[in-house]
Amino acid sequence: MKGLYFQQSSTNEEITFIFQERENLPVTEENYVKLQVKACALSHINTELLAEMKMEKDFFPVGREIAGTVLEVGSKVSFFQPDDEVVGILPLDSEDPGLCEAVRVHEHYLVHKPEKVTWTEAAGTIRDGVRAYTALHFLSHLSPGKSVLIMDGASAQGTIAIQLAQHRGAKVISTACSLEDKQYLERLRPSLARVIDVSTGKAHVAESCLEETGGLGVDIVLDAGVRLYSKDDEPAGKLPLLPHKHDILTLLGVGGHWVTTEENLQMPSSVLSYSALISLCALPSWTLQTAVASSSKERQWLSSTTKSGICRMYNKENIFISFFLLT
Repeated sequence: MKGLYFQQSSTNEEITFIFQERENLPVTEENYVKLQVKACALSHINTELLAEMKMEKDFFPVGREIAGTVLEVGSKVSFFQPDDEVVGILPLDSEDPGLCEAVRVHEHYLVHKPEKVTWTEAAGTIRDGVRAYTALHFLSHLSPGKSVLIMDGASAQGTIAIQLAQHRGAKVISTACSLEDKQYLERLRPSLARVIDVSTGKAHVAESCLEETGGLGVDIVLDAGVRLYSKDDEPAGKLPLLPHKHDILTLLGVGGHWVTTEENLQMPSSVLSYSALISLCALPSWTLQTAVASSSKERQWLSSTTKSGICRMYNKENIFISFFLLT
């Protein structure tokens, strides 16, 4: 069977994709599962992260979000059995590409796929779904009655975050980056509290949020990136429609939570004056490879406690069902 890999040039400027022959090996590890891949999502390959983690390879596997049917299970696998339909995310140090006929993966990276969700829907939404759920549940502790600003709500992660927030009984405000996005968000049911069209450059996000919350500010902000500098000093590649970080601070309420995707965010000490919390929503914690842990105890905690706990919670609450209520 063949698998898809990519090779980066020595200058790190070009990426070449190639198919390589792979052996169809049986499961030899006790806690591993072998599954037949039915669908695989193509997500962004973070080559900078791979370099920082010193994961030097000649060829890197392509495709991490997968859905498929279990073929074989190891002797100590407790959650799955052959013919189970599953979905999951391969870890960064996986030797198997998702774009392959069959892959081997630790059982903690998988959950059961709900029957009414198709293969493509499962593989296509699990990455953004886990990130949205992590941001709302673990990082910002969303509860009923809270006000939430979700930037770029028509994006994949934004759409899922909106549905999860409404499922929890939150008041949702969102931004739209085009007229088409605005019309899409306005058609969602239940309706959003407000859709802010930032495509024209005339709407002020902070003013709109303060007006909607009676001047108190929103409780939770999920951004899709922010500008760190003035428009003249901002490096090339930053989207002009992104809000400035000071706009987010202006609209954030006392004791609010700001969940950001900006890795290089630097904040003034004044943010501490009203007890705001800022969190980075990076990759889901249960998809990191076990090599990041420095001791055997940390590796055991990371592999058994964190991943299996989130997987069971994710499966137990049946969050996948809410992903498709409004689509």
